[in-house]
Amino acid sequence: MKFIVDQQVEDIEMPENLKLNTFLQEFHSTCSHPECNFGFYGFAFGQSPFPVPKQIQEALIKNADKGAYAPVPGISELRNAISKYNRHYFGMDISPERIYVGPGTKELIFNLLEVLHGTVILPTPAWLGYLPQIRFLRKNYHILPTRANKKISPNSLRKLALRLQDRQKILILNNPNNPTGLLYNELELEEIVDVCREQNITVISDEIYAQTTYDFSKFVSMGKIYPEGTFVTNGLSKSHAAGGYRLGYVIFPSHAIDLKRQFKKILATEYTAVSTPIQHAAIAGFEISKEIDEYFDVTRNIHQMMGEYTYHALSAIDGIKITKPDATFYLLADFNAYATDLQQAKIDTSQKLSEALIVHPYHIAIVGGDSLVLERTDFSARIAYVDYDGAKVYQNYIDNKPKSDSERIEFVKNNAPKMVAGIEMIRKFFKDIRISSLNISQNQKRSIMTPN
Repeated sequence: MKFIVDQQVEDIEMPENLKLNTFLQEFHSTCSHPECNFGFYGFAFGQSPFPVPKQIQEALIKNADKGAYAPVPGISELRNAISKYNRHYFGMDISPERIYVGPGTKELIFNLLEVLHGTVILPTPAWLGYLPQIRFLRKNYHILPTRANKKISPNSLRKLALRLQDRQKILILNNPNNPTGLLYNELELEEIVDVCREQNITVISDEIYAQTTYDFSKFVSMGKIYPEGTFVTNGLSKSHAAGGYRLGYVIFPSHAIDLKRQFKKILATEYTAVSTPIQHAAIAGFEISKEIDEYFDVTRNIHQMMGEYTYHALSAIDGIKITKPDATFYLLADFNAYATDLQQAKIDTSQKLSEALIVHPYHIAIVGGDSLVLERTDFSARIAYVDYDGAKVYQNYIDNKPKSDSERIEFVKNNAPKMVAGIEMIRKFFKDIRISSLNISQNQKRSIMTPN
């Protein structure tokens, strides 16, 4: 029997990070060179390397016997804990009834896009997961290119919104931002909100990286500035290094009573509820404690050190432009100064650049620009700076906290040698590309000048 796959599934591509992982597995199984055994320099995968906080681990073990189905919106103890967590860290007085728990923010964003009618506005560069969801749901969407500083222009948002005829427009805001590592400050958010109120734009504010903000005092939730029109999503995966727990939450606007009922139907239909033991374990992660504050402080400082080193090291390579991260464990590298050299080497798309970087002798894994909703010919890439042993680095930081800039650099070199070596390999790749391009140009000139 031959099975027929639905066309909208056929049209969806596997997310680039998972596709790359498959490619790497196949590449290393076929590469015969001895150096292929060491693996690759991992700048592609956005996963916090630190251990899950012990209180969460212990709570999971303690609640492993919880086998009953949980309520669809989440257990009341967890929703209460999340409410207090948002009041303490983000200054938002959110009633537990406005909070729904789901299996990760990725799923919750998908559920919101299911229930909200209207055209989606997607600023680029963007996290690689948004566009496949939008396409799968067959939503109307418009790309909103950001300014040179990689942030939304309120004027451009207004001009785009004026062209859209839908009764409702949905802006996806990712703050702090993946892939750039940039943070919108309060004034920038207020300028965006002015347009949203004027043009009746609903906002899905993906704030999964909020707790990774290096100077946490600078983070402001969109839900605090635009509470009547913002759905805030957050969770455990990035701040608590618990991506595998698959637990996130969404905060609804206070007046969205009917919408919550519709949303509850979707959750009940698709997955009933989040795993009950995981929900009980998550309570420990959202409780306010000295231990969790120390965890956030240590992990933020390590992310910042790794980000500063990566930013300065890549910026030192001639022609490369880098976003300076304020949060997350990513930055965006712009390699377009090498466009002519890359094209000489038959590398004419960002996907081909990704493939050229991974082969021997370079072994560099990145996420290319086309996966970040940029043009296929845009030679930009997301660089994730988490290729190190998080448990070991966490303990080393506690044992001997760096006190000066020079000590911070040494800390990175000693604790993330593979990351440091990978940056040097990026330097080598572009040096080799430029030399190769010059050789090709010289050979072409000689061939023209040499008579037949």
